[in-house]
Parts: sequence; structure tokens; C-alpha cells
Amino acid sequence: MGRLTTHVLDTSTGRPATGLKVELFRDRQPDPVVTAVTNSDGRLDGPILEADVLTADRYELRFHVADYFRTLGVTLPEPPFLDIVPIRFGIADTAAHYHVPLLISPYGYSTYRGS
Repeated sequence: MGRLTTHVLDTSTGRPATGLKVELFRDRQPDPVVTAVTNSDGRLDGPILEADVLTADRYELRFHVADYFRTLGVTLPEPPFLDIVPIRFGIADTAAHYHVPLLISPYGYSTYRGS
């Protein structure tokens, strides 16, 4: 059974990013398919998409990193260097597990296809 998951780590603190808003959009649609918030492990409580709702398509995850850092009391410039981090990717194999981790700090981020 295919599924899409994510995990966010705050490299400025060396901890999972707890309470970070994540939105999933399907191929440039105006409204999110899913909106969720990361838990104490920096993960969502379940897969973002799975089974029949996971279709071959282009997707975009939007991570609200500036809001996350503001809740930690980090002073950010206005506008912040990073506000919402978008990651556009494609799902071709609906039977596979697609994991999109994000490593963040107030001034940089990194991602890759995880397992």
C-alpha cells in the first residue's frame, strides 16, 4: 500500500519541529488537500495520503517555517528570509512509500526522498 509521509527536524535546536503547520496541494490546485500540524516527534500523526487517495500526480508540500520559529520566540526579520517552504514533487508509483523529510533553520533548509 502506497503512502506519503513527512518529518521535520529543526537543525538550529537539534530537535524535531513540533507544532509546525504543513499543507499538501495537488498539482497547482488552489485549496489544500490536507492541512496538519507536526507532533512532538516532528511527524504527522499518520500518513498525509495513502491507499486510494494517493494518486500519480504532482504535489506540493508547504511548510510554515516562519510561524514555527516565531512560536519558539526566535526573532526574525520582516519579511523573514524563509516564510513558507514549498516542496514540489511527483508521485509516479502509487504502491510505493514516498517520505519527504525537511531539515530547517531560520536561514536554510534541505530535503530529499527518504525511506
